[in-house]
Amino acid sequence: MRDGDWVTQTGTEIRGVLKVMVDAGWLPGGAAVVGTDGMWEFVTVGSLALECGDAVPAPDVHYDTASLTKVMATWPLIGQAIAGGALHLDVPVGEYVPGGPYPGGSVTIRQILTHTSRMSPVIWLERYVGTGQDLAEALLSEPLEEEGYRYIDHGFILLGLLLERVLGDPLDHLAADLWTSVGMPATTYGPLPRSRNVAPTERRIAGAAPTWGVVHDEAAALMGGVAGHAGVFTTVTDLGSYARELLRIHAGGDSHDPMTQYLRESWRGYVNAGDHCSRGLAWLVSDDGVVYHNGYTGTSLFLHPQTGRYVGLLTNAVHNGRRRPGLLDLRTVAHAAFAA
Repeated sequence: MRDGDWVTQTGTEIRGVLKVMVDAGWLPGGAAVVGTDGMWEFVTVGSLALECGDAVPAPDVHYDTASLTKVMATWPLIGQAIAGGALHLDVPVGEYVPGGPYPGGSVTIRQILTHTSRMSPVIWLERYVGTGQDLAEALLSEPLEEEGYRYIDHGFILLGLLLERVLGDPLDHLAADLWTSVGMPATTYGPLPRSRNVAPTERRIAGAAPTWGVVHDEAAALMGGVAGHAGVFTTVTDLGSYARELLRIHAGGDSHDPMTQYLRESWRGYVNAGDHCSRGLAWLVSDDGVVYHNGYTGTSLFLHPQTGRYVGLLTNAVHNGRRRPGLLDLRTVAHAAFAA
């Protein structure tokens, strides 16, 4: 199928699923970008939320990306730090945090990126509030779990803290420089002012205001909204720009360039993650060659290196509750589009 036909057909399919979800009351609305290197199409359906009046999910509306933060901020910044020699994939992270030894000090960055670090899957950071204990030291001081693949956030929280330590700048500043360099001017860590250009997420307590312009993830909120696993807000325009840049580097980058090597290494499967896919470095890699990542709030980014095609989804599905019905169907349609 020609690229133009594929973009049109995929956009129509995603629009149809989003409309069903909106009509069923499963989410307020959503936006998507479908594209290739030379063209893209934006899909917008529904509204942002009752609090936003008649505002619609336009291409310049900000959504809380949740765990897409892992691949939009932390993962590329780790690649830059590795390329610059500040970090190394297979060096124990305890070497970057003085004061050890720590139980988790033997964990490597590669193990964190592949979710095989054995770090604790429990993310309740409240236990450290008011203790005065450094968070990186606290995370490394926790006992390690049994070996195996286990998707967790703690490792990426630690990576964000390591980046700040070794590079000497706050994570949000490092990320802002990265996003500027790849043409993503709207992407940012929060907080953002409540407005018709920001999609609210969850109303945690009935009768109270929804989470709006501040990060939905509780652990990231305790960290001031800036963390390695969550906290980034973006638009579908910026998400499409990011997809294009990653696919461009993969297809035409210098094979001797450290960042090109890092990206290509990241998109190989290292450990079985179930559901016909493997975990690369941060990313999921499906058996049919699709590279992707999801976010809890209702977001996803799918890339197909073989064809240079991509689909980005931004919704605030969690606004209507944590069950998020229909979201799996939406993601399945987006993923299946590459089979064409």
